[in-house]
Amino acid sequence: MTDDRNDKIRDRAYAIWQREGGAHGDHERHWHTAEAEIDREAALPLTADDALPQTREIASTDVLEVEALAMRTGISGDEAQELIDRLGTDRAATEQAARELKARRKR
Repeated sequence: MTDDRNDKIRDRAYAIWQREGGAHGDHERHWHTAEAEIDREAALPLTADDALPQTREIASTDVLEVEALAMRTGISGDEAQELIDRLGTDRAATEQAARELKARRKR
């Protein structure tokens, strides 16, 4: 565990402890909750502005991800981009949303 990560977890666990009234005895739960929150935040997708390089061009890996979703699910590239922008990198959620979108179009 890096010192920076450890410091963030400790600070978050302390904030959780304070928010819950400062009662003693739940330090392990506070630590594990803080650890999960910090790790989840670190795994969050970047914002759209962060994902664009300074040239304002879309990174090739992003393009490939959009194209792959469109091809796997039979939706347009624009629709795939919208789903990825809205749902992030949660593949199960984007796949399900794409299937629902395609099914709605068929009706």
